[in-house]
Amino acid sequence: MLQLRILEVQFMKHLGLVQVYTGEGKGKTTCSLGLSLRAVGQGYKIYMIQFMKSGDTGELFSVKKYIPNMTIVQFGKEAITDKQLKMFEFDGQGDLEGAGGKYKFLSDEAEKEPARRALEHAFNVINSGEYNIVVLDEINCAMHKELISIESVLKLIEEKPKHVELILTGRNAPHQIIERADLVSEIMMRKHPWEKGIDARRGIEY
Repeated sequence: MLQLRILEVQFMKHLGLVQVYTGEGKGKTTCSLGLSLRAVGQGYKIYMIQFMKSGDTGELFSVKKYIPNMTIVQFGKEAITDKQLKMFEFDGQGDLEGAGGKYKFLSDEAEKEPARRALEHAFNVINSGEYNIVVLDEINCAMHKELISIESVLKLIEEKPKHVELILTGRNAPHQIIERADLVSEIMMRKHPWEKGIDARRGIEY
């Protein structure tokens, strides 16, 4: 047990970087989820906060049912109502009790207060020191839409515990965030099924 603990400490000391996944292409959230899956396999604890998202994304069910070391919370406007509580009553068959369909993006005005609350929650989660990796999904979009300030996110980065790896996703990442980050991946869109009139597909896009 002591050897395992020593190895764990050695692994953890290499955490603490800031990663950004941005660009017009599909796959930014997917990248962060893949990284999270890998990290859970190495014994890390993950916390994902989804800005501006409400609804039955597949990752909510996967994490709830299969991945005890990972937590996902949504802070879209509809996700912080009583209705959202029903959406976590997973029936084990891929459906939800009281679900309202795929996740949605609402107007900027409607999402401003939820985004503020999401950022406040992020400060609390990150500074608790309980989690090794924290994913702030779609936070780049929230900054671009001026739902939250770039300065507040830079403050979050500077004040976080050194061992917490921080991942920021979403298109239109501000240049100040890109300059501060240790890793930046920009996903380019060459083709997308939407161009053929194919809507978002359950289990693929959400």
